[in-house]
Amino acid sequence: MSIPLRVLIVEDSKEDAELLLGELRRGGFEPVFERVETSEGMILALNKQTWDVVFSDYTMPRFSGADALVCLKERNLDVPFIFVSGTIGEEAAVRAMKAGAQDYIMKGSLNRLVPVVKKELHEMAVRRERKRVEERIHHLAYHDVLTDLPNRTLFYDRLQQAILIGHRERRPLALLLLDLDRFKEVNDTFGHHYGDLLLRQIGLRLRKCLRESDTVARVGGDEFAVMLPNTHLEGASLITRKILKVLETPFALNDATVEVGASIGIALYPDHGEEGDLLFQRADKAMYAAKQAGGGYRIYLPKHEQSNSCRRMLMGKLSRAIEQGELEVYYQPQWSLKTNRVIGVEALSRWLDPQLGWISPDRFISLAEQTGLIKPFTQWVLKTVCRQYDEWKKAGLNVPVSVNLSARNLLEKRLPDQVAALIRTGCVQPALLEFEITEKMMMGDPSLSMEVLTRLHAMGIPLVIDDFGMGYSSLSYLKKLPVQKIKIDKSFIVDLENKGDIVIVHSMINMGHSLGLEVVAEGVEDEFTKNLLEAFGCDVVQGYHISHPLPFGEMTRWLRDAPPEI
Repeated sequence: MSIPLRVLIVEDSKEDAELLLGELRRGGFEPVFERVETSEGMILALNKQTWDVVFSDYTMPRFSGADALVCLKERNLDVPFIFVSGTIGEEAAVRAMKAGAQDYIMKGSLNRLVPVVKKELHEMAVRRERKRVEERIHHLAYHDVLTDLPNRTLFYDRLQQAILIGHRERRPLALLLLDLDRFKEVNDTFGHHYGDLLLRQIGLRLRKCLRESDTVARVGGDEFAVMLPNTHLEGASLITRKILKVLETPFALNDATVEVGASIGIALYPDHGEEGDLLFQRADKAMYAAKQAGGGYRIYLPKHEQSNSCRRMLMGKLSRAIEQGELEVYYQPQWSLKTNRVIGVEALSRWLDPQLGWISPDRFISLAEQTGLIKPFTQWVLKTVCRQYDEWKKAGLNVPVSVNLSARNLLEKRLPDQVAALIRTGCVQPALLEFEITEKMMMGDPSLSMEVLTRLHAMGIPLVIDDFGMGYSSLSYLKKLPVQKIKIDKSFIVDLENKGDIVIVHSMINMGHSLGLEVVAEGVEDEFTKNLLEAFGCDVVQGYHISHPLPFGEMTRWLRDAPPEI
């Protein structure tokens, strides 16, 4: 079966063009072509449609091949350009290749034509697919995977830009933080799939309430942020009431209908702050006041500073929990798809408070980072891991342990010295203690972060990029980091069969391997996903399909009785 091929021929000789087309037909192509011989004709042809390949003579009476190549490149079109000429010399051919031509063929030797075309079409397809994947990864770095709304990183960047414009042009803006009421009930009653459906629908409804100049983002689990440029209090209140109104209509989720409300806090620039962080804090306090009042919305007031007792109470409890060892380290195994055995565990912190019950790691770790408790918290985790690893070692279980670092840790110059002191106790070897970081952590102070990571790497501690695909994912930047592994974020992996991320995940695995890095996929919850990742060449998997995170005692038994295969 012939392969359709859209061909643009820049050639003044009809006979030479026919010879070229005949060669393509004999090679299995079915060319649809247009022949031009002037600059004007080429411009019209390029504007009229897309082309798969451009052939050009080098010397013509009214046009030149070099000018034709410039005409194509000026439009930034990724189309193979091949000279087919009887007059091009070796020096001219070299210049043409440097200018961007893919190849040159002598008219008297067209036997190379078809192999060259097939090679260039394949390379073009690879380039386009790589570009599509890179654009997708870049999009995911700044957008929420579930709702496709801007994420916190992009929202904060837009907020900063809006503040700069507001300062320069003396324009106000409003920041709204929205937290859903009864969202946990939906998750607990119907499952996370229904919760995801609900979040998507809420994102769509919020978009419909806003102007094109406004921004709505998902900035947390069930938390959204809205920025309203050039908006005073009256306008912000009007939009907020509109949002609350559209959320009153029940949501149809497959076979269920659910109702949720929202609590919204409003902070205004410049009245309540002239910096993004301060506006976020004050909108958050106003939102908490609205939630305490049973929903609706509140505008930030100074008295909200005094009413934030819940946060202070939790901070005090966390401080005591760290001091008194009330936290616990759970471990989740990592399974090699190459050797079909356990090759490591990830340490995960858990907190069961006697009065409040289980407290989400996202909540208490975020609180630790914001309040300076992250340093003693990290030290507690490291000491606990080293002590428990020492017990494993004595029991003959030499399994590497991976520990998560925070952005604040990478700004602590003393961290490598503290880690070295722990290693000197002999409880763990450097090669068996891994540190996981995220790409975004490096952005606070790239120079200092790189210094800390380089020192840890020099000690022989393996480093892992966690949540890969959710940050900047710049290949050039990734090459500079002293890392040995990348860990694909679970948002790409969970429900992989039913999402359009299969190509993305495959490309991430190939990208990691091209950099000489081991690739780990987290969030593996079923056999299908494990087998698919294995077919893609993924090295290691982690997730509920292997094991849920387990406390030290249970993980010790799991490791001792680890299944021969999964």
